[in-house]
Amino acid sequence: MSRKVIIMKFDEESKAYQAFSEIKKLQTQGEVKGEQMAVLKHLPNHQLTPKDFIDFTGEDNNIKGSLIGMLIGILAGPLGVLLGWFTGSLIGSTKDVKEVKAALSIFEETLKNIPEDETGVILIADEEVTGPIDDLVYGELKGEVVRIDRDAVESELLEAEETEKDAANHAKKRWFK
Repeated sequence: MSRKVIIMKFDEESKAYQAFSEIKKLQTQGEVKGEQMAVLKHLPNHQLTPKDFIDFTGEDNNIKGSLIGMLIGILAGPLGVLLGWFTGSLIGSTKDVKEVKAALSIFEETLKNIPEDETGVILIADEEVTGPIDDLVYGELKGEVVRIDRDAVESELLEAEETEKDAANHAKKRWFK
């Protein structure tokens, strides 16, 4: 089985909500084995905001406790700020820029695939076959799909959290000398 983070984008916001609804039906029918799914709006300044969320595991997790929530939290936190105006001296003095960029690749991929002011869907799923999602997104809704290995995403989230802590500690030391 292939554990994936599936990012979907569409030319209309309503199609993102339609995909969300249709994937819930596919889940009920057993054609998709989702864990969590969210409709996300990409706001200015690299901010993703959830518009709708479901946890298929039955654990009744809210978005903050989910993998998707972690992704949004990292982007909205100090590491998200690093992407903007804070990058230069702070990153240069705490970690190699290549390491930070590697840790941010999943976030950059998400932001690239759901452009600013657009709405998309992120699905965390065990995907044996791509047909049900591809038929819906490419065929019916004329959207786009990007798949990323879930284990790689989890690894990058852990690395990003560590980078965020290092950056915050360094900033405190620098600002409060």
